[in-house]
Amino acid sequence: DVQLQASGGGLVQAGGSLRLSCAASGFTFDDYAIGWVRQPPGKEREGVSCIRSSDGNTYYAHSVKGRFTISTDDTKKTVYLEMKNLKPEDTAVYYCAVDAPPVEVVIGQYLRPPIFYDYWGQGTLVTVSS
Repeated sequence: DVQLQASGGGLVQAGGSLRLSCAASGFTFDDYAIGWVRQPPGKEREGVSCIRSSDGNTYYAHSVKGRFTISTDDTKKTVYLEMKNLKPEDTAVYYCAVDAPPVEVVIGQYLRPPIFYDYWGQGTLVTVSS
């Protein structure tokens, strides 16, 4: 079974930084996308960033581009989200998710809505105070 274990959330002041981690296991897809989705309080889930295993290409939502960086370790089974210059509007539960083949969450250079992810981990709460 696919398992995704996210960690690293917490309380941080605006302008601060956090790094989220997601340990993925239980799959051996030839090509997949693994990424982060967040759900702000009272709002719908939104895609934040993902990385594609086949080529290492990364994708970001416009709202986080230049502030967040996604990366993986050598095994590509641990994915990180380095978040800098955090803003109160970044407050959300952050989920790690995997899009199994055929990869649909990215098309061209664009990150599509999180509905295309197939597997989800539990969330980790990030709270940014003003």
